[in-house]
Amino acid sequence: MPAPAHLFPLIRNCEISRIGSTACYCHHRHLCCLPSHFAHSHFRYAPQKKFAALYRPKENFNHFIHTRDHASASQRFYLTPPQVNSILKANEYSFKVPEFDGKNVSSVLGFDSNQLPANAPIEDRRSAATCLQTRGMLLGVFDGHAGCACAQAVSERLFYYIAVSLLPHETLLEIENAVESGRALLPILQWHKHPNDYFSKEASKLYFNSLRTYWQELIDLNSGETTDVREALINAFKRLDNDISLEAQVGDPNSFLNYLVLRVAFSGATACVAHVDGVDLHIANTGDSRAMLGVQEEDGSWSAVNLSYDHNAQNEHEVERVKTEHPKSEEKTLVKQDRLLGLLMPFRAFGDVKFKWSIELQKRVIESGPDQLNDNEYTKFIPPNYHTPPYLTAEPEVIYHKLRPQDKFLVLATDGLWETMHRQDVARIVGEYLTGVHHQQPIAVGGYKVTLGQMHGLLTERRARISSVFEDQNAATHLIRHAVGNNEFGTVDHERLSKMLSLPEELARMYRDDITIIVVQFNSHVIGACQNEEL
Repeated sequence: MPAPAHLFPLIRNCEISRIGSTACYCHHRHLCCLPSHFAHSHFRYAPQKKFAALYRPKENFNHFIHTRDHASASQRFYLTPPQVNSILKANEYSFKVPEFDGKNVSSVLGFDSNQLPANAPIEDRRSAATCLQTRGMLLGVFDGHAGCACAQAVSERLFYYIAVSLLPHETLLEIENAVESGRALLPILQWHKHPNDYFSKEASKLYFNSLRTYWQELIDLNSGETTDVREALINAFKRLDNDISLEAQVGDPNSFLNYLVLRVAFSGATACVAHVDGVDLHIANTGDSRAMLGVQEEDGSWSAVNLSYDHNAQNEHEVERVKTEHPKSEEKTLVKQDRLLGLLMPFRAFGDVKFKWSIELQKRVIESGPDQLNDNEYTKFIPPNYHTPPYLTAEPEVIYHKLRPQDKFLVLATDGLWETMHRQDVARIVGEYLTGVHHQQPIAVGGYKVTLGQMHGLLTERRARISSVFEDQNAATHLIRHAVGNNEFGTVDHERLSKMLSLPEELARMYRDDITIIVVQFNSHVIGACQNEEL
């Protein structure tokens, strides 16, 4: 039965008519439906020689700076501080949890988020929403590859799958009965979105029908037991990935939707999602984005606690997991040059059906698909040593943490941040920003020969940086400023920041990745009160 027209406004914060597609009405340049971008946008892939020129590794930015410094003064171009701020703040978003009777009864005070593109269009996505029929808040970052189509779809859909997975049986029945009878529904999620973080319209019916099938199955499978958050997160991730695959195999009579579901399935995305409910924090991670907890020690200093593990070749347990899932004869070809089958950096991801479907299925779908897909060299390319698929999974690794009063904030970020900053520096920078208290460390010169004049300059710069720390009204923006502008001495260098932000689109991705950050600030008073009640 088709979804009633009035249903959509009620599920998605009174506006679910935009629950789904990646065909954007957005007026910005992150249109993920551009066919020309689909084949050559991702640096996590390392295809064979004929694609090699498209996937060069990121260059050393210090070399770029050094080269640029040889240009004459008249040739140099620097962005002014207001121009730099305009770029850094273009995508920032803040949300404060509302108070009741002058009090915030939530363990979350609010969050700041921001994005800085390197790819054009940006392949990262972010999402944040409050669960309205269950308790808690959902926040997530999504890092796309081979285009932004999969990341866009996952950012729109995953939280609905999680919310539905958490709903009690009675609520699921109420929703299904309302849809069947054409009655209004209770909203499931309240979204907190920047205007650039769009939902699109064209695939909303398709996405809704898949979601409805899922909750119908949950109703049929009712065990009468209370839903476990960990199990709900795992089921939601796996089911959405399965639906992405199934929608691409079945296709759609609408040529636009048919091409859309194929682009979503053939591109890929990693995901790092937090579910916060009181003192209960669950992190579900698929891929190499990260979650990090900022902890304030008794002496006021800051420490970082990892709440996720990268699913890549640097994780020995992950490499071992992949090897145990395939015959011993493939042991030497599963991971080559630190990539899955020598091609893909993350070992877990949504989409990426080229690493999940059989060769026969891939050929059948491509041959029966639209010309744009059939003419695409990337989609027709079969990974080497491809014998026993699937090689890739979207199943998340879920980590639970019980919040304590000293746990002040959570950072969710795509790998564009972690490639440039150590987690301890991230904890210190965010902690000092949120508290306004700076614990000065001796200036590290890292083996450089520094003159007295240069040292004086560094100290002067540090003093100026402290006095101007509140020029950023958003913790994620402040972190991006450091990630992009920090020099070898660990201080923000305006000249470096200006050069980095003025790189043309075709060069920017050679020096850094898209950066997406969400900083969640916790309410220590509420957390402490919950802790005392349990004693």
